[in-house]
Amino acid sequence: MDPLRIGNASGFYGDRFSAMREMLTGGELDVLTGDYLAELTMLILGRDRMKDPSRGYARTFLRQLEECLGTAHERGVKVVANAGGLNPAGLAGAVRELAGRLGVPVRVAHVEGDDLGERFPGALTAHAYLGGAGIAACLDAGADVVVTGRVTDAALVSGPAAAHFGWGPAEYDRLAGAVVAGHVLECGTQATGGNYAFFAEHEPARLRRPGFPLAEIHHDGSAVITKHDGTGGFVDVGTVTAQLLYETQGARYAGPDVTARLDTVTLTQEGPDRVRVDGVRGEAPPPTLKAGLTRLGGFRNEVVFVLTGLDVEAKAALVRAQIEDALDAAKSRPAELRWELARTDRPDAATEESASALLRLIVRDPDADTVGRALSGAAVELALGSYPGFHVTAPPGKGAPYGVFEAAYVDRSGVPHVAVLPDGERRPVHSGDETRVREGTRVLEDVPPPPLPAPLPSGPTRRVPLGRLAGARSGDKGGDANVGIWVRTDDAWRWLAHELTVDRFRELLPECADLTVVRHDLPNLRALNFVVEGLLGEGVAAQARFDPQAKGVGEWLRARHLDIPEVLL
Repeated sequence: MDPLRIGNASGFYGDRFSAMREMLTGGELDVLTGDYLAELTMLILGRDRMKDPSRGYARTFLRQLEECLGTAHERGVKVVANAGGLNPAGLAGAVRELAGRLGVPVRVAHVEGDDLGERFPGALTAHAYLGGAGIAACLDAGADVVVTGRVTDAALVSGPAAAHFGWGPAEYDRLAGAVVAGHVLECGTQATGGNYAFFAEHEPARLRRPGFPLAEIHHDGSAVITKHDGTGGFVDVGTVTAQLLYETQGARYAGPDVTARLDTVTLTQEGPDRVRVDGVRGEAPPPTLKAGLTRLGGFRNEVVFVLTGLDVEAKAALVRAQIEDALDAAKSRPAELRWELARTDRPDAATEESASALLRLIVRDPDADTVGRALSGAAVELALGSYPGFHVTAPPGKGAPYGVFEAAYVDRSGVPHVAVLPDGERRPVHSGDETRVREGTRVLEDVPPPPLPAPLPSGPTRRVPLGRLAGARSGDKGGDANVGIWVRTDDAWRWLAHELTVDRFRELLPECADLTVVRHDLPNLRALNFVVEGLLGEGVAAQARFDPQAKGVGEWLRARHLDIPEVLL
């Protein structure tokens, strides 16, 4: 049987608008997917729905379809996207209306059942992560376009694969292979050279506009990750490794349909821009489903003071004391104040900007006026009576609402996973079946630590950045961050596995010193994955940190200096 070619045209709500057209016209495809949802996106869509109950879905998807639906139909490409967000039925209706207006005879279906708002009345949004079975049911019923609400990102690939190959719900190895392929595709160009640690090893022209990835999935669940010929970027073992580590935790990568064992993945460079992914083993999924909850947490504001020239520390101390005195005197001190001094200044600088440091004040409070009018008054009134050279990057404005993300786990038997087929039939799918819960699940546990390779023999070392040897990619999971780090040779793995302990990780990244850090070993990938609990506070929407999604933590780690064996350099 020929492989199923599944492409990706969106890694987030706001990704490259032209990607759908580029993927449809750039080469052969069977299915085109788009991932539009993230923790922050659910909050944004929730606020949209508060303004207009008919909203709650990613409207960009509709605009893309307006210029691409005819092409997809002509080429026989199925379109599967989670752009339905909080309102998949509304989006499905809008797609039907669009198709009618364009005269394109497509059959539209959608998946629902993820909305748990009634169980969590205090939440702005509350949605279970569903699997790919509903998507498969829609495609089996002849749908050309399937839109969903909150499904796992990988379900956009595993659902079509299960439908195409006729996999049953207990074919865990095949499903796990598709889930791994889906995880590689879900963030778009991160699999084709985007955000890649070793980007400097490649010609800059190749990186200006990376092509979007696709997977050739085979009947046994193995896959080849590639891209359309002639597009930018590149696909190699490193880009695929980086994406496999992104926003994961332990060796067991749990989902609603299957738990994929990341410690069984084998990657092989099959040819230029072709990486084979095979050997993946799967296990029964856990008896619970993860649910993502968002709520409005209050209001935030910030002001950035520019400190130029000499006595930066003293200038920072003065303005900090002045602001806090003013807020106390006005009895309007916010519930949370956080100061961060970024020493971006350089001595004897040739430009004013490079002679300046930035002092950032972030405030949060349940009351909008406390972080808005009160902070503005305290900051502006200091204009002529503070440190020499006083100015700010922009005056503080009104307080802006911020959100909080929380993960919960619910019994899967109580979550109605429903495929609404093109003819309107509402078909329940297996993920809510009580028999499956009783007989076909496995409680999630960490795998035992694997044996480590023999240490590298001692020898001369050189103190250089870790990134001279290792790649990294980091990201967020609610309030936690993950930092995946990998090397490209067996000898480098022998050194990394013994050198980068949890204690050394904390030493290199002092922000993590007082937090729980868990290390997971993935020898097949020559990789370590560190999960840092609580680094991001209440999640990206709360913006509790300079880098609220931990995107740069891996690069920070790579920039730290270690004594690395010269034989590896």
